[in-house]
Amino acid sequence: MWWRLWLPACLAWGCVTALCGSRGLCPAPNASHAEPGQCPRRRAAELCAWALSSDSLLDPFPVDVIQENYVRNEVLENILDLDISVKGSSDFLEFVSGGKVIFGSVPLAHRYGGHQFGSWAGQLGDGRAHLIGVYTNRHGERWELQLKGSGKTPYSRNGDGRAVLRSSVREFLCSEAMHYLGIPTSRAASLVVSDDDVWRDQFYNGNIKKERGAIVLRLAKSWFRIGSLEILAHSGELDLLRRLLDFIIQEHFPSIAMNDSNRYLEFFSTVVSKTANLISLWMSVGFAHGVCNTDNFSLLSITIDYGPFGFMESYDPNFVPNTSDDERRYKIGNQASVGLFNLSKLLQALKPLLDPRQKQLASQILEGYGEHYYTRFTELFKTKLGLLGEKENDNYLIAFLLKIMEDTKADFTMTFRELSEITADQLKELHIPEEFWALQDLGKHKLFSEWVTMYLLRLKSNNNDSDAKRRTRMATVNPRYILRNWMAESAVQKANLNDFSEVQLLGQVLQHPFQRQEAAERAGYSLRPPAWAKHLKVSCSS
Repeated sequence: MWWRLWLPACLAWGCVTALCGSRGLCPAPNASHAEPGQCPRRRAAELCAWALSSDSLLDPFPVDVIQENYVRNEVLENILDLDISVKGSSDFLEFVSGGKVIFGSVPLAHRYGGHQFGSWAGQLGDGRAHLIGVYTNRHGERWELQLKGSGKTPYSRNGDGRAVLRSSVREFLCSEAMHYLGIPTSRAASLVVSDDDVWRDQFYNGNIKKERGAIVLRLAKSWFRIGSLEILAHSGELDLLRRLLDFIIQEHFPSIAMNDSNRYLEFFSTVVSKTANLISLWMSVGFAHGVCNTDNFSLLSITIDYGPFGFMESYDPNFVPNTSDDERRYKIGNQASVGLFNLSKLLQALKPLLDPRQKQLASQILEGYGEHYYTRFTELFKTKLGLLGEKENDNYLIAFLLKIMEDTKADFTMTFRELSEITADQLKELHIPEEFWALQDLGKHKLFSEWVTMYLLRLKSNNNDSDAKRRTRMATVNPRYILRNWMAESAVQKANLNDFSEVQLLGQVLQHPFQRQEAAERAGYSLRPPAWAKHLKVSCSS
């Protein structure tokens, strides 16, 4: 079976507040209900004029007849066509907390498998996320809505189906931050906090603690992942595998003709190139996903399933955000290789549907992944350095900089940002103002002056360029603000005390990561991380 129905009656959340987009807290007014209606402007102030559909997912695929549940902003306004005032309604609060099923919604749990930390883990599935429907907005965009942390599903195994506040705040903030950094990602519409107790062993050391629960309403064009295909291939459900692939291609890959006998080959080629692009983008902002299992890799090559992620601070190819990753499999410098591994598992799942010639061509496509990645990585880092055109030593210039950054433990984000702000004359004289603290760290390296000389000489070869243009251009691609672990932790600690002020502040700041903002500067978001941040740990537990 492909889907299992979810009964909303399984939820018993004591919802107290909801954070919608980055617009503020939602009180929980008295409940009211209305019949579904129509809204000619497609911008509804109330949920009564809004509807979901699950037909496009239910019609093509089988549903398990067992219904019991047992162990087995901007987003609001521009994507969901809802007026921001809807966040004050009881209907909305009930909806985003899992207590109300919207007209047309058939909540579902999705079955998938996956390779976890390199080994086949068998059947997995949505253990705490419920797909509650598909919404097509006024732009014609199709979005799948999920509630994460909303209770047990048939795939919860031994879990309780819930999510804790700390991980929910992090996903809520990071998915939106990644969007505004220009990186393909799922989105977050709301965060609902519960007073129900959730028990977690955060670092798997036997220290079980009571935490607050939360639910995130998150959106993506599709939640299908590599593991969605793997489970069907492994179980020999080839007819369903073909139906699912055709559905995904028809819905999300319009450039591929459905009558093309090579459509699965074209699909694989597209996923290979887009995955290479996605991981290159991650690297360009120092983002480490933390758990790059095949069940966490989107077939649409978007960033999904935010868990023990981290933005690298001091440049270190061995940076591992996830303390549960004892073997350092998913260190930031290994993400490109893991992408290749995951794509090889995708190809393995597709092979039963390919003829011998197509299998050979697919293997050749996979062999080209490294070149795709390296080319895109180089393009992005050349842009980060303000380089125009092609020069023979560009790759060396990038590698040289990264090496001295590694040696000096220079801050990744602020090194590139400060290179965007410092003038060529200041660099030439090796006069690094005090506020450029990351460059001052870099300047301690004995080869810094040699790199600066090479860099300035290369900048002179930019046609029709000026230093002012160069700095303006670089400032649009090198963020000043990222979601550092200490910032997220500070927001979480306050949220645990019902103070969502820093969640709101971060939500606002991270919408404009490339612009200097007074509130962010006052909060210290562009300064050296505080000393206490060095001891922060993040794990898979959520």
